[in-house]
Amino acid sequence: MKRENIMLRTINDVKAFVNAVTKYNFKVDLLSGRYVVDAKSIMGIFGLDLSKEITMEIHSDDCEEFLDEVKPFIVK
Repeated sequence: MKRENIMLRTINDVKAFVNAVTKYNFKVDLLSGRYVVDAKSIMGIFGLDLSKEITMEIHSDDCEEFLDEVKPFIVK
């Protein structure tokens, strides 16, 4: 399992992120405070506070291609 912090600043960011996540078979969760949502759920993401960083939890060790695809959203 890997963790990264991400920011989704706009509606288009959310759409692009969900489109990227749905290409992969492994599970990805987003954690914000006490809430955990499936990263493949656009409605779930809109239920989070998008003004703050969100923790992305990837349930796979073979996710380098995915991380490259979502790199624009990762906060360093």
